[in-house]
Formats: sequence, structure tokens, C-alpha cells
Amino acid sequence: MHFEMTEEQQMVVETTRKFVEQELYPHEAEVERTGILSRELIRELQAKAIETGLYAANIPEEFGGAGLDTVTWLLYERELGRTNYALHWTCVARPSNILCAGTSAQREKYLARCVRGETWDCLAMTEPGAGSDLRGMRATAKPDGDDWILNGTKHFISHADIADFAICFMATGEEDTPRGKKKLITAFFVDKGTAGFTVRDGYENVSHRGYTNAILEFNDCRIPNENMLGELHKGFAVANEWLGATRLQVAATCLGRAERALEHSIQWAAEREQFGQKIGKFQGVSFKLADMATELKAAQLLTLEAGWKFDQGTCTDTDMAMAKLKATEMLAFVADEAIQIHGGMGLMNELPLERIWRDARIERIWEGTSEIQRHIISRALLRPLGA
Repeated sequence: MHFEMTEEQQMVVETTRKFVEQELYPHEAEVERTGILSRELIRELQAKAIETGLYAANIPEEFGGAGLDTVTWLLYERELGRTNYALHWTCVARPSNILCAGTSAQREKYLARCVRGETWDCLAMTEPGAGSDLRGMRATAKPDGDDWILNGTKHFISHADIADFAICFMATGEEDTPRGKKKLITAFFVDKGTAGFTVRDGYENVSHRGYTNAILEFNDCRIPNENMLGELHKGFAVANEWLGATRLQVAATCLGRAERALEHSIQWAAEREQFGQKIGKFQGVSFKLADMATELKAAQLLTLEAGWKFDQGTCTDTDMAMAKLKATEMLAFVADEAIQIHGGMGLMNELPLERIWRDARIERIWEGTSEIQRHIISRALLRPLGA
């Protein structure tokens, strides 16, 4: 593994950083204040992102994306992560890689439109009674001739309000396991406007203002068999193959926010005076900076190593779990320490620190809680010993 960035990677980092600072930072305060990212602003920034070559950078070139390798993609995500989540995720969209798993007809209908910036996808797995335990989902899809009838509810579905379709994971059967019966899961495309499919406003969230969630309701929603994504009962297989690196995406955006918080803290410690000297002279502050920088470096190395291994085909669930766990918990620590260094000013909205602090909280929950990541890691340690 080489630690020095290539010229291409350096260019990606510099281009993305410049775009974030010049095009996205100026809109942070308004989005944070109102909790609204207007469709007009989305389209304006989206056009600039497409022109700059930053849009759909995670999608392979053969499907119209930038085709970044995993390490370069994570460096790009790190830079985007420095700003408000709604701004970078919605305006510099990265369509779900799982769209690449569709048939050629499905890719043309769904993926191509997302890559061109004509629409967005949303991924529907989580239910009110099935969060971490996805095999416990109750929403069902039952065959009816050449169609499927969908019933149930999904919630916490990100940006479903602007998406024209949802990739829905539904229970399509059961299988016996040593721990009892478990649901068999299949993925389906469901278009907005389909009879029996309703998208409702979701919940107010303390993290990521402007980044919406929704509740999806299915009431005898009929869709054709051609809308199945992947094979029957193989929903988790297609998800594991195409969505595996999403935990690394979360880790990478956490790195960007932590970097920004640390930069503000270093600057503040070098300029702020108390008791006749710069506060960075006090060990109570300087040691915090040292710990913040060390934790950030450790999380960055874990994340980039996992990305490198992903490209080599050797990345394990444990590698990704460690990166996600470390980066998300590191961000919580760095954000809290940054506010402590700034004192009362850290909690004022004149600085991005209170936003970073609030936004950090959700990272230890979505894409697998910290407890789930620890379970994955510990299971890998114990299983070889039969424990």
C-alpha cells in the first residue's frame, strides 16, 4: 500500500475541496437555519457539479460515471464531507451502486437518469420494527400471476421526497435456520405514482438539516415481475455485493468533518488569548489538539487501508466495520473537544462546530450502529476458535 497520493488523486482532492469551499460553504448557514434545501438551489449546484465532473463519481465509466477507484472515491468523499450533508449528497449526488446490478433495461430506465442528474434513487430497507435486524422485516411482496403485490411500511428513507423511484427490499418467503425461521428478501424497483405506493414526510432530525427522510407505505401495491432487482430471495446477496462500501463512505465523510473541526480548533488555539497568553500554550488545550490529530490519523489510515483492500478484492466485513466504527466515534470525540476548546463560541452558529457536533451523532447509528460494527469485529475474532 502506497501512502502518497497519485497526481490524479491530488487533482480530485483539490478540485473537490475548491468546489466545496466556493460553491457549497456559502449556502450552509441558510440550509442550517431553515432546514430546507430548495429545488432551485439543488438544480443550480447540481449543474455546476456536473460541469466540474464531480457528479456520479462513484459509478463505473461504462455506465456514465467517473469510475473512481475506491481509495480515490474515499478521498473525494472526505472532501465533500466537510460541508452540510444535504448540500453535498443531494447536489453532488452519488447514485446507489446497486443500480449497476440491474438488467440493461433497468440500468437505462433507472441508473442512466440518475447519472445524468434527472432524478435520484432512494434505498428502502429499514422499518419501524426492523432496523439493525433486517431479516425481521415485515413488509412483504407476494406473487400474483406475473406481478407482485407489496404491503408494509418503510421509514427513515433518505431523500425519498425528491426520488422518482425506490429500491425496496421486501420479504418474499422464509427459510429455516439454527436460530429459527428467517425472512428471505428480494429487491424491487417501485416507481412513484404507482397505485398503492405513498411517500409521507418523515421525522425531524437533529442531524443533517435539509437532508430529508420519509415514510413509505405500500397498500396492495402491484408491480410487474420485471421490476425485480437481482434474483428471487437474493436481495441481501445483491446488497452485499454492491452496497458493501457504503460503510466506508460514512467513514470518509466523517474524516472530512473532523478535519474541518480540527483546523478551526488549531486556529483558535493559536489566536485566542487568556491569562496573558495564547490558549494553545496551555497543556489542557494543546494536549486536546494532539489527541484529536492522533485519533483522526488512526481513523484515516483504517479507512484508506480498507479502501485499498477493497480494490484488491481482499477487504473483509471486519475491515469495513473497524473503519466505520473508528471514524464515527472519532468524529464524536473531535467535535466535542473542538467545542470545549472554543468554549461558548463553539456552540454558536457563527461557526460550523455546533453543526458538526450535532451531525456526528447520527453516524454511530445509520449504516450499522457502533454495536453492530463491534459485533462484526468480535465475531470474526472468536469464530476461528469455535466461540
